[in-house]
Amino acid sequence: MIDRRSFIRLAAVGGGAVFMSGLPGQAMAALAGKSVRQAVSPTSSEHDFYFIQMSDTHWGYSGKANPDAANTLKTAVTTINALEVQPDFIIFTGDLTHTTDDPAERRRRLAEFRDIVGELKVTAVHCIPGEHDASLDGGEAFQESFGDTHFSFNNKGVHFIGLDNASDPEGNLGDKQLEWLKNDLAQHAKSARIVVFAHRPLFQLAPQWGWDTPDGDKAIALLAPYANVTVFYGHIHQEYHYQTGNIKHHSAKSLVYPFPAPGSQANLVPLAWDPASPDKGLGFRDVETNTATGKVAISELPVKNA
Repeated sequence: MIDRRSFIRLAAVGGGAVFMSGLPGQAMAALAGKSVRQAVSPTSSEHDFYFIQMSDTHWGYSGKANPDAANTLKTAVTTINALEVQPDFIIFTGDLTHTTDDPAERRRRLAEFRDIVGELKVTAVHCIPGEHDASLDGGEAFQESFGDTHFSFNNKGVHFIGLDNASDPEGNLGDKQLEWLKNDLAQHAKSARIVVFAHRPLFQLAPQWGWDTPDGDKAIALLAPYANVTVFYGHIHQEYHYQTGNIKHHSAKSLVYPFPAPGSQANLVPLAWDPASPDKGLGFRDVETNTATGKVAISELPVKNA
């Protein structure tokens, strides 16, 4: 794990926005710089690790919001495979594919997505559904390709939880999943470091655009007694940071097209494609954590189109 002085020196040499924060704790810095994963070495402490979050790849999308949509996911896979140090795992936080009313086409797109990400060097790849993947069939096709729509696992002292707030057409978690979450959390001390993944925001960001989880307050109430909780989500196609009590919520950029700021206009439509800056607003995120200190570094990485 690099120290803060080395991180600041690294961050001074260009790139995207980097937010360094703690689990728990306030943001330590907002710096322009390279990803901190560029400084992780094979000799890092066994407590140091990073994972990559990708979201809203919308495989199968075709339209003017991204004429290069057939390549951005593949470019991201190539970029990640080129990293000198590979992440512990990769998480896709929903909308793996673009919606279709045709069940056969939905399965074809999910299978193609699975094959593309199957080229990743990292073998630990987790996926939760978005409404484009799952809301029309209750997650049936998604489960055929990727298994359970919600799950939990542990990695080097951190407990990770994947929630499904997309299979329900209204974006609810539902009583059954909330009971599962309650039982999962009950196995951990209130001081445990917990990271939650969801597709939609758990809080009421812009309900008029569907940027909420109607029963998300129940999940937040279950998480609130735990001192060290961070939520990573997608759905809104941009970087956004919010806090409910001691819980931090961080959204991820999309790999297909960006959306406008929450509630900034009457209708939700993608931002216009800029041929001069084809990767503007697009990217994936890496997250570095140290279980000994509880510190987390979040870095947004743009996808560079060829």
